[in-house]
Amino acid sequence: MKTELQITVRALVENALRSGDLELVFFGSKRSVEGIQAHKRIQEARPELYVREVPIDHEIETGNFLLRISGRIDGVYKNPDRIIIDEIKTTFGNLKVLEEFENPVDWGQVKTYAYLYALEHSLDEIDAQITYYQLKTGEMRELRSSFSREELELFFRDLVARYLEWADKIATWGQTRDGSIQKVTFPFAAYRPGQRRMAVDVYTTIRKSDQLIAQAATGIGKTIAALFPSIKAMGEGLTSKIFYLTARTTGQTAAEKALDELRENGLKIKSITLTAKDKMCFNPASACTGDECEFAKGFYDRIDGALKEIFSQDAITRVTIQKAARKHRVCPFEFSLEISLWADCIICDYNYVFDPRVFLRRFFLEQDSEYTLLIDEAHNLVERSREMFSAEIRKQPFLDTRRPIRNQLPAIYTSMGRINAWLVKARKRCEEAGNFVSETEQPNGLYPLLREFLKEAERWLSLNIRTDYREDLLDLYFDVNGFMKIAEHYDKSYATYFEKIGKELRIKLFCINPSNHLERVLKRCRASVFFSATMSPADYFKKILGCQESTSMLELPSPFPRENRCLLISDRTSTLYRQRDRTKSEVALAILTTVRQRKGNYLLFFPSYEYMMMVYSTFTAESPETQTLLQTPEMTEDERGKFLEKFGRENIETLVGFAVMGGIFGEGIDLVGDRLSGVVIVGVGLPGISPERDIIREYFANVNSRGFEYAYLYPGINRVFQAAGRLIRTETDRGVVLLIDRRFSTVQYRSLFPKGWHWVRVKDNRELGYNITRFWNE
Repeated sequence: MKTELQITVRALVENALRSGDLELVFFGSKRSVEGIQAHKRIQEARPELYVREVPIDHEIETGNFLLRISGRIDGVYKNPDRIIIDEIKTTFGNLKVLEEFENPVDWGQVKTYAYLYALEHSLDEIDAQITYYQLKTGEMRELRSSFSREELELFFRDLVARYLEWADKIATWGQTRDGSIQKVTFPFAAYRPGQRRMAVDVYTTIRKSDQLIAQAATGIGKTIAALFPSIKAMGEGLTSKIFYLTARTTGQTAAEKALDELRENGLKIKSITLTAKDKMCFNPASACTGDECEFAKGFYDRIDGALKEIFSQDAITRVTIQKAARKHRVCPFEFSLEISLWADCIICDYNYVFDPRVFLRRFFLEQDSEYTLLIDEAHNLVERSREMFSAEIRKQPFLDTRRPIRNQLPAIYTSMGRINAWLVKARKRCEEAGNFVSETEQPNGLYPLLREFLKEAERWLSLNIRTDYREDLLDLYFDVNGFMKIAEHYDKSYATYFEKIGKELRIKLFCINPSNHLERVLKRCRASVFFSATMSPADYFKKILGCQESTSMLELPSPFPRENRCLLISDRTSTLYRQRDRTKSEVALAILTTVRQRKGNYLLFFPSYEYMMMVYSTFTAESPETQTLLQTPEMTEDERGKFLEKFGRENIETLVGFAVMGGIFGEGIDLVGDRLSGVVIVGVGLPGISPERDIIREYFANVNSRGFEYAYLYPGINRVFQAAGRLIRTETDRGVVLLIDRRFSTVQYRSLFPKGWHWVRVKDNRELGYNITRFWNE
């Protein structure tokens, strides 16, 4: 049985003929519309003998493949004595200096169309023409050449041979991979409690082309329970590619480790971990052009050699990518995107799939797929998706960027002046309303001004002229372009708000409810699995993440002995904002009581930095001899690492770390065994009151009468669950979790507690100390 392959004419040509430098492409939505409109105008102006949009479909049987090639010719001149194939291209370039056959991909495309048309209509000779149209001036230039069918056939066969050489390599690998998948077994002696159930449900979800929400407690082994059945499904042809999505580097590391364990067990699978462009770049101070960066210059001349070399590797990470990229002198980030085309499993951040500005267009632009999405720590996707589908611009960057270009770039200067004038009026209106305005309408009056700026900026930036102001203009261009891309998604799930801060004005297109936008992406994939230790309540996540009605729910309790955790609730203390100053001593003494029962390492979590510092001052005054650590805003990775290193097993004295819920220490860290003896959580984790939170509250109050829950309660309680989950990481870990807040003992909060949470209410510090001492003595 032959392997069926489908490819477009353009993709076939690009595969074989791409060459030259990697270039920055300035191509906003406005430019796309202009290009489409120009195509239409040119086609409509052609004579009657001109036939528009002619479809091409061709099949080739060769070797082990049945190759289906498709495309659409812009136009065909059906002259009585000669057929002319016409391909229309729009550009901002200078048509006068354009040489014949200068662009091999453009000519390759029109020649391929010419051959397939000649073959279908039994023509011995045919003409191929490229019509170039200058978008700024309206100038048009036609380049035409005549070909015999025989010479076009030789050209076409060479294209196909080059493509099939690589296709055969990938197909052979697929057979090797699938053979290994059939034989590979679970990489551990036995499944943990709940782990097999999760694996079965993941496999069933893929087989049924469905969705799954899995709340699986820490210790079940969620990563391997998601990957192993997905890989088994791949071996059976149920899914073509696996995307393992995570918000943190620790999640990526866990996925890499799980795949390595399967490889040690005999699995053959190619995986790649995608890393952000700014972390991959060898020349961050240079533009991504051949003129400025040696790794962009000649990129397409060398990329095939780099791909052939790295194809021999299976676990492709940032280190291996950068090593091969340096050897072949290619851009490491663009290199990684090329590798992703044939990788079986792609490990990456959420934004590569969901963010409208940076998603992987090669996979998720339009067509439905047989991809499987494994979404790790999926509770994070709610806020991340709001960020990804939101955008903002500020007034000051327009002023700062405008000043130095007054005499050099008058068109852009004038455009930015109109934008600034509009923003000045908006700022005055905002000031009159108390410095904040929220509305459900888009800033439609601003959009034409921003489009004009993008148009003028694109023209100049595409010339790649190095100046002192180029980088500032480039940054502003990308900000505005991103803003306009988000504007295309604006609907009833959005609000527009204006905020005046000093002389600055901030305008944000704020995505309140990302469910519809996520749903559109999810529908293009075969299956999606959302998993985390904290997905409560499941119905909330099902709705807010855009899941379909058939989505299955799975909740798995901790596999570890419940007697290993002492869960206590101190509900006599209020942590409400207005009472924090009055009760800070109560909180500090409860913490002190907890840590004095046994020497060890303790982590304390607070809902904000301000509250943390308030209690920190009181605690250190009460117990100056206790060693403490303090999370600070904007800690670097090195500072974060040093903070965690302090939590050693060998610590002789008690160590108390102060941290913020939902922050860098609130999830994604493993302090196993004696590295952590207890966790104290102060407050119910509600996000701070803010205009954005109130917009969310008001929106959902109107939609489902659960405004407070969606804006504050559910995000807060999941921060609490994540913080509590830092404690018990293995079956031998033991420790204390103390929750301090009156609200924890109310039905509203207790109903959200995970399965397996067994707690004791303590009314004072004497009871608190007694319960902790008894636990440690058991």
